[in-house]
Amino acid sequence: MKSALLLCSLLLGLPALAHAAESDEDAYARVVVAEAELRAGPGVSHRVIYRAPRGETFLIATRETAGFWLQVTLPDGRTGYVLGDTVEPVAAGDDTFESSRKPGFFAPPALQDAHAGFAMMAGVYDGDGYVELRPAWVIAPAIALEPYVGLALQQDSRRIVYGGAGTLNLLPDKAIAPFVSIGCGGMYEQPKDEFLRDDRKWFHARAGGGLLISLRFRVSLRLEAANMVLFQEDDYHNVQSYVAGLGTYF
Repeated sequence: MKSALLLCSLLLGLPALAHAAESDEDAYARVVVAEAELRAGPGVSHRVIYRAPRGETFLIATRETAGFWLQVTLPDGRTGYVLGDTVEPVAAGDDTFESSRKPGFFAPPALQDAHAGFAMMAGVYDGDGYVELRPAWVIAPAIALEPYVGLALQQDSRRIVYGGAGTLNLLPDKAIAPFVSIGCGGMYEQPKDEFLRDDRKWFHARAGGGLLISLRFRVSLRLEAANMVLFQEDDYHNVQSYVAGLGTYF
């Protein structure tokens, strides 16, 4: 009798266990309209942060909805809100499908919908410590105009490097994208002891390249090497720079 009761209780408990297992699985939302706008908050007053075409699928961040809005996770790790009647729920138990939609270490590049950017980098310039700030104006995913200003500290002087460059992103739709850059500008060299040597000004031409690595939350890692030709009326020489830093596009 006890064995029969135990068997019945197990059989009755199986549906509840199955339901609990289903609730633990990740759920997804698939876009069913031509284009869905994902916003920074639950409402049309919030800015649009992403536009998703029909068929794109997002991981649902929470099962609770805010009004008619559903909170989802974008491929780059950000959180967005999509109008509920523009998507349909999708239950995914396939590991391949889940891994393709969950944000990973790398993310889709932000260049596709970016208008501007900013990067802070540090490294070596002509053998000395160097820091550089580089804003960017994104004309197209593959083309950007980038002014820059940097500071190099030598033992007996400091150098301020400034100018502008045009950057060509060779694979703007890839998470790891090579780029080349060509620019020109000037350099102001100020000695620490002004009594021993006068200030000097140089013009420069700059060419280089590197890798732009897209990470989550629209953060990018930039690695770059460049050669710079410094010249005056009666003198010129080459210097090299090797820098790395973090940036973002928006």
